[in-house]
Amino acid sequence: MAFLQANIYSNVLEMEVMVDVILPQQTEKTIGTATQNQGDDIPVLYLLHGMGGNHSVWQRRTAIERYVSAYQLAVIMPSTDLGWYTDTSYEMNYWTFIAEELPTIVHELFPQLSTKRANTFAAGLSMGGYGAMKLGLRKPERFAAVASLSGALAMAESMENLLQLRSQAYWEGIFGPIADFKGSDNDLIHLIETLEPSRAPRFYISCGTEDQLFPASEYAVEKLTNRQIPVTFESGTGVHDWQFWDQWIQRVLAWIHEG
Repeated sequence: MAFLQANIYSNVLEMEVMVDVILPQQTEKTIGTATQNQGDDIPVLYLLHGMGGNHSVWQRRTAIERYVSAYQLAVIMPSTDLGWYTDTSYEMNYWTFIAEELPTIVHELFPQLSTKRANTFAAGLSMGGYGAMKLGLRKPERFAAVASLSGALAMAESMENLLQLRSQAYWEGIFGPIADFKGSDNDLIHLIETLEPSRAPRFYISCGTEDQLFPASEYAVEKLTNRQIPVTFESGTGVHDWQFWDQWIQRVLAWIHEG
């Protein structure tokens, strides 16, 4: 596998953005890590960070490069600051960047990556789990499968907990007035309830049973199941930390591969 660190310019954000990229590469080694380059039409995973992270955090905190080598999967890891993958009220349009501009840039720079829905996936942890789910729910024509690890999936139902994490000014800077969040295009539960099931990608949701966001994952799974939208829910002992995410991202990759 090849690991690249890229500085790209975002016209949407009007700023330089860092993106880490893992690409399949033809290699021959004697230590059990030989990989092959599939040429064109390489499957691609957009892997999103959580609060406090950036483009580098998956590479630094897990063995993601080694994990994906078994699947010949390209991985795109962008930095989106603390913007919650949302077009914010302070005019930083992180949603438009991640959902529209970034894929265009990626395919311009790496034309060997697939543009097919069947070969395009998204995953993330915590804030990134929210972002990945939003991609799958709002852009179902683009993604075959989407995974959330410890995601903030029921924000409208737990706003009081969010206000303990950050101030109201912060959340309204991201999403606008709190009173308008429920039922908006940023409310994942609303998106689940309005998505046509026949258009939906496959969803995978996992959360540690000791994580304070575990009830949110259960609630989202219940809503998906009620709509007959395909969802796999797996949980295990764990809290909101990298020990859990390093373990379960491996399961996510296997689930994507199993199709």
